[in-house]
Amino acid sequence: MEQPRRITDSFPRRRRRGPGRPPGRLKDKKDKDKDKVQVKVRDCPRAPSQPPPDPALLEMLRRFDLSWEYGPCTGITRLQRWERAQELGLSPPGPIRDALLEHRDNPDVTYRWVWDGMGG
Repeated sequence: MEQPRRITDSFPRRRRRGPGRPPGRLKDKKDKDKDKVQVKVRDCPRAPSQPPPDPALLEMLRRFDLSWEYGPCTGITRLQRWERAQELGLSPPGPIRDALLEHRDNPDVTYRWVWDGMGG
């Protein structure tokens, strides 16, 4: 009687690379320590700090983020979401677009508000 085929039958078999060495392990632990690189935070260039946006503006944008009538907001900027809603005929608020264009370089305004569960 014939044995049933298994999914592993379609993959080539591989042999271990020597006695006692599991596949996928390329370096010894002591070699790994040599590869570590020290990164100093103070050496990294910083983006120019921007003044914080008006709290009323952030509240207006937060309400826009939480309004499901304009579609999901995952993976896109607020302006992209506004434009998509406009193309779909959902009539998003005009002041939102104006604020987004005015503060285009500020990531606090450009990207959606994320609730961190800490009340802020």
